Amino acid sequence: MKVIDYIRSKLRLEKLHMTLIDPEKLSPKECANIAYLAFLAGTDAVMVGGSTGIDADNLDSSVQAMKDKVPIPIIQFPSHSKALSSNFDAIYFMSLLNSKDIKYIIGEQMMASPIIKDIGIETIPMGYVIVEPGMKVGEMGDADPVKRNDLKTAIGYALAAEFLGMKFVYLEAGSGAPEPVPPEMIEAVKNELSIPLIVGGGIRDAKAASRISEAGADIVVTGTIVELSKDVEGALRNIVKGVKSTTIINRF
Repeated sequence: MKVIDYIRSKLRLEKLHMTLIDPEKLSPKECANIAYLAFLAGTDAVMVGGSTGIDADNLDSSVQAMKDKVPIPIIQFPSHSKALSSNFDAIYFMSLLNSKDIKYIIGEQMMASPIIKDIGIETIPMGYVIVEPGMKVGEMGDADPVKRNDLKTAIGYALAAEFLGMKFVYLEAGSGAPEPVPPEMIEAVKNELSIPLIVGGGIRDAKAASRISEAGADIVVTGTIVELSKDVEGALRNIVKGVKSTTIINRF
């Protein structure tokens, strides 16, 4: 089964949670252990990315170590075109829609495309939108972050992604953000979209995860918590429970 079909089939039944792991900060063994704890906690997939400095060899090793540990999909969440791996089950083929630099809208994608075709990895087209404060990812992607009260612009970017044929929209407040994407913005975007909505950044506990899910996020992503928590499985289990406790509302 393709990863996108796995995601769609699960979304018919419940909201999803994905765990983001940054292999630049961890050894392959540590990545595998965190992926396993996340799997035990009920996460639905592991996303790997968030780095700017990881090399291809280390990425290969980390992904293979995780695949040896868990049966759930391992999806690349790429930062640039120079570190790609055939070990992934799929890659989010994403465009940073509100970047001020064409490199992050289509340039990196142009350079990565022949490599991705050659290694045969499944692509999942996604519109990526940075919301204030944006943090490091907004800085690195030269983004013009959507202001937290600017629902109209957020809706515009999300619908543009859908009309361009992308399969998901991702609203990102940035790793380590003091607050997640506002629930009002999530609700407004969800009400207009006919494709799944992913939300990440600044989600540190079950209460925040539940609020984001209840507002309309179909998939909730957490990452920083797995780096900071002394009880990764326990922290993620509570977050996953918060995500999945909300009612399914979808049109796809």
